[in-house]
Amino acid sequence: MSSFLLVSPRTGDDIVAQEYKDFLQATGLSADELDQVQLDSTEDLVPPIDKYKGVLIGGSPFNITDKLHTPKQIHIMGQLRRLVDCELPTIFICFGAGYVASDLGGAVGRTHPEESGATLVQLTEEGKKDPLFSGFPEEFQALTGHTENITDLNPVCTLLATGPTCPVQIFRYREHTWACQFHAEMNPDSMEARMRFYIDYGYFHREDFDKIVATLPSVDTTYSNGVLRSFVRYCETRKAPA
Repeated sequence: MSSFLLVSPRTGDDIVAQEYKDFLQATGLSADELDQVQLDSTEDLVPPIDKYKGVLIGGSPFNITDKLHTPKQIHIMGQLRRLVDCELPTIFICFGAGYVASDLGGAVGRTHPEESGATLVQLTEEGKKDPLFSGFPEEFQALTGHTENITDLNPVCTLLATGPTCPVQIFRYREHTWACQFHAEMNPDSMEARMRFYIDYGYFHREDFDKIVATLPSVDTTYSNGVLRSFVRYCETRKAPA
C-alpha cells in the first residue's frame, strides 16, 4: 500500500509523468509507495490523506504575483490550503513555497528571480537544528528556476536556509510543514527535461538553453535530493500526534 502522496498542480500528462519519475528518484521510494494526484481543473481534488505518512507537493507554472488568478488557479490553491494546516508532514516545492508563505501572511515578489540552473543553499542556525538537515553541510548546491520569490516571511514561519541569489530557500511552518524554493526533486537529467517542457515560460532565455544544459552535469544534487529523502525518513519514524 502506498504510504506517500505526490500532489502535482500541473497541466500535461507527459510533464506530470516526468515529475512522478523525478520524485521517485529523489525520495528513493518505489512506485508502490508513492501515489500521485494531478490538479488541473476546477473539478480535481486532493483525495483523503489519512492513510498516508506524508504529502509532497510539486511545483506549478502558476504565479502568486499574477494580477489575475483564473478560476482553476483559485480552486487549486484552495486544495493546497487544505494541506497547510493538516496534521500530516508536508513539503511544498517552488510555487508551493510561495503559496504557503503568502497564505500565512508573508509576501511574494519578483526581487530575486533565478534562471533555470544551479543555486547555492545555505543553512541558517535554525536550519542546522532542523531534523531534516541532520548531517547536512552548511551549504549545498541545488537546481532551481523561478520568476518570483518570497520577499517576507510571517514570524510564524522559521527560515531554515537562504542563499546569495535567493534570500528564502527553505522555511518551516509549525513542526512538520516544510517549503523549498528550489527543486529538491531534480537532478541534471530531470532539469533538462523540465526545461524542455517549459522552454517559453520565462524561466530562461530560449537562446541560452544549450549553454545552461551544458552546465548541469557539474551540479551536485546529492544534498538537495537528500532533503526529500530526509523528509521520507522523518515521516516514517515520526510518532503520530496523540
